[in-house]
Amino acid sequence: MTVLILALGLVGLCYGASWSTPREVFAALSGVEPSVVIQDWRLPRVLAAVVFGAALGVAGALFQNLTRNPMGSPDVIGLDAGAYTGALVALTVLSGTSAQLAVGSVLGGLVVAAAIYLLAYDRGFSGLRLVVIGVAVNAMVTALNSWIVLRAELEVAIAAVGWSAGSLNDVGWDDVGIPFTVIGVLLALIATRAHAMHQASLGDAVAVTTGVGLDRLRLLMVLVGVGCTATVTAVAGPIAFIALAAPQIGRRLAGAPGVPLLPAALTGAVLLQGADLIAQMLLAPVSLPVGVVSTAIGGCYLIWLLTKEVRRA
Repeated sequence: MTVLILALGLVGLCYGASWSTPREVFAALSGVEPSVVIQDWRLPRVLAAVVFGAALGVAGALFQNLTRNPMGSPDVIGLDAGAYTGALVALTVLSGTSAQLAVGSVLGGLVVAAAIYLLAYDRGFSGLRLVVIGVAVNAMVTALNSWIVLRAELEVAIAAVGWSAGSLNDVGWDDVGIPFTVIGVLLALIATRAHAMHQASLGDAVAVTTGVGLDRLRLLMVLVGVGCTATVTAVAGPIAFIALAAPQIGRRLAGAPGVPLLPAALTGAVLLQGADLIAQMLLAPVSLPVGVVSTAIGGCYLIWLLTKEVRRA
């Protein structure tokens, strides 16, 4: 996966309106032959695909571990929609600055996560119940988002609808500095609790006997998962299905019994890089939003996953 990330990154730096050779890319990165196109246009987009893909992969792994269900991903249970609601409020009610979008996305995701958790909690925690209620909440929040867009002014509505597809187009250095820092802190924080998380995936009884505080751990997992999802949504919009597919693909590649974080992060980075390259090439010179491609790929994966789960049942 690391080799794939580097290879796709090189292709992303070479590809554009005019093709740059690998020699030109390495010369630009080393500062020997500076290039605005490579350094200021393509490099932020490539790095955003890597970091945002890794963040979405980890967010998916956290919620799939939390729910013990391969369907338990932020975009399925409504966290993406909730983050989008917060961003829509920032766009329509406030002035829609980058800071307002970021704060609105995080708050929207947290509100929806809290609502789902409270509705799913009934004398204990059930992952299946959380997924089912999350799907229902996702539908209601999506309807609310549609209503907000319909009531907004035309220019704001057009911008909101375009942004809702999820896109890395026009991502520059000014857009990624703070998000990269936030995601780095969140990933480092959850990495310190990775062992406890995998103990919890073996069952509540095993986790408690090994000294894992389940309530605190679950709260941390929700906060980190929402933080990663909302941070990506604030910059690029809701990018669907990366968080759903990456953890399960990474788990199978690693041959792990649970849903480990590192394979999910690396797989998420590869998936988002690949989807973004396809989005740029499919209708070139027009660059599609990456969410269009990730949704198409994720839809095929979801059909396969549901078919497999039905056969197992």
